[in-house]
Amino acid sequence: MNIRVEKNSDRKKIWQLNVEAFGANAEANLVDALRISGIDYISLIAEEGGNIVGHILFTPVELTNNQSELKIMGLAPMAVAKYHRQQGIGSQLIKIGLERCVTQGYDAVVVLGHPDYYPKFGFTPSEKYGIKSEYDVPDDVFMILELKKGALNKKQGTIKYHEAFAGV
Repeated sequence: MNIRVEKNSDRKKIWQLNVEAFGANAEANLVDALRISGIDYISLIAEEGGNIVGHILFTPVELTNNQSELKIMGLAPMAVAKYHRQQGIGSQLIKIGLERCVTQGYDAVVVLGHPDYYPKFGFTPSEKYGIKSEYDVPDDVFMILELKKGALNKKQGTIKYHEAFAGV
């Protein structure tokens, strides 16, 4: 398996993968909307035998009351092809994506996801830091990972996603 940055020529296959993985067009359309929005993003694919079997996207999010200009990314969405699940593809996408976030100077990453899956990467409920999601979700599914030690000390507020997320 090879993990790499997406290319323009991958976009149709990424769209199809997201539709397959989520059973609807919403996440696939979200990925396209975020790309054309002009914001910075990290988009990685997992490729096996020339086929795209996984995709992950990180986009900047905003912390309200952020006087110190923290740089935070949101992990969403992540998709793995149906017949390639439970093989570590998602884990590899997350690990390499987090490494990219570090090298690009981000302080933290948030995720709205399964509370039994993301903690193995170091994510903890964001309520620990006094940070919440703009969406009404249970505390244990909205998590944050500090990429720079101490970056979240005494930070509080609400994470706001790009407006494209409102349509999902």
